[in-house]
This record gives sequence, structure tokens and C-alpha cells, in this order.
Amino acid sequence: MRVNQFIASSGYCSRRRADVLIREQKVTVNDVTVGIGCMISEGDKVEVEGQLLLAKENDIYIMLNKPPGITCTTAGNIDGNIIDYLNYPERIFPVGRLDKLSEGLILLTDDGSIVNELLREEHNEEKDYIVTVDKEITAAFIASMAGGVEIYNPRKKAIITTKKCTVIQLDDYRFKITLSQGLNRQIRRMCRRFQFTVTKLQRVRIKDLLLGQLELGHWRYLTDEEVSGLKK
Repeated sequence: MRVNQFIASSGYCSRRRADVLIREQKVTVNDVTVGIGCMISEGDKVEVEGQLLLAKENDIYIMLNKPPGITCTTAGNIDGNIIDYLNYPERIFPVGRLDKLSEGLILLTDDGSIVNELLREEHNEEKDYIVTVDKEITAAFIASMAGGVEIYNPRKKAIITTKKCTVIQLDDYRFKITLSQGLNRQIRRMCRRFQFTVTKLQRVRIKDLLLGQLELGHWRYLTDEEVSGLKK
């Protein structure tokens, strides 16, 4: 296993952060400072900034049906943060985000290695959302949403065009959209481009993982089969 993967799987930090620490020469294996790409074996002693890391026997994988009003952050100073809401006895963190007003499927884990697999845009992992808007949907609106929409990307501080995607109308006010991007407030910005306002946004699928009948505000552990599917 690569040392960055071991660091992430130990729960110390994400794989991306582990790479930064390695480049900063803050990681040692058997008391020797190592570089990117270093492979480790069972029994090797891995330390980060002088702290000995231990391999976890079992990782934690939780599915939460997040209610509106909860913020997907580990920052304890933010009221209504997801960690305080869940009140889980061990250190976990959310994988990705749902904005505060949105609800639905979000994963929480102590396995930093899975973050890279699910969030990197080039991996094209699909997510399904059920969206309710404030006025009647038209065929032209559905086609425009599916064809790529020009929206403002605050991270790049520029107008970009979203990827083409699948959009299916469910009734007069609801549609399902499948995205492989994760831009900030993407669906809300896409709808606003056509003078529609989102009144409810629910994520119901990540990759092969389905929200199913999990009640709003409740959580459960993933099955072994579900965890294996996420790691494929």
C-alpha cells in the first residue's frame, strides 16, 4: 500500500492532505523521511509530524438522510454542523457536501482514502437528485438543463458550461437530474439561469448507493456489499 493511502485510511487526514504532508517532509517510515509514491508493508512504522499512526481494524461508513438546515462541516463553531447533529462517538467526517437547504443522502466515514475515489471529477461518479421548482416545468427547460448550462463558478471566478447530463421530468414541478460534477450549488444555479427557483432538493443516489426508505434525519451503517461497491 502507498503511504498516502495508509495515512488516509488511518483517519489522520485525507489522501490529498497526506500528499501535502509528504512533500513537506513530515512523514517518516521506519524513522526515514519518505517521498510521494513510497510503498509500505505490514509492520512498518509510519509517523506523521512525530505522531505514530496505527492501522484501523474496521472503518466506519455511515449513510445519513440529511435534513434541511444541517451544514456539512466538521467545524464545531458552526451551529447545526453535521458532526454535532449526528453525535457519533468516534471521529468521522462527511464525504462531499449537500448545501444547508438541501436534504438526502450523504456519507460520513473515518476512511480518508474513499474521499478521493468519490469526489474527483475525472472519476465521473454519478449522483441522482430529485428537484422541486417553483413553477411548471416545460420541455424546453428539461432540454436546456440536460444540454449544458452556463453558470458562474465562484471557485474559478468565471462563467463555465456544465457537463451534459440526464434530466427526466417526474411531474409538473419535479424532475430527476443525474450529475457527475459537484460544483457549488450547481443545480440551484442551473435552474436560476432559466428563472426557476428550487424549493426542494433531495439527493437519492451516489454511485450504486441508494437512499431508499431511510427516513429523513436517520442514519444507518453501510453493508459490506455497499462499501465494496463504493470502492470499485
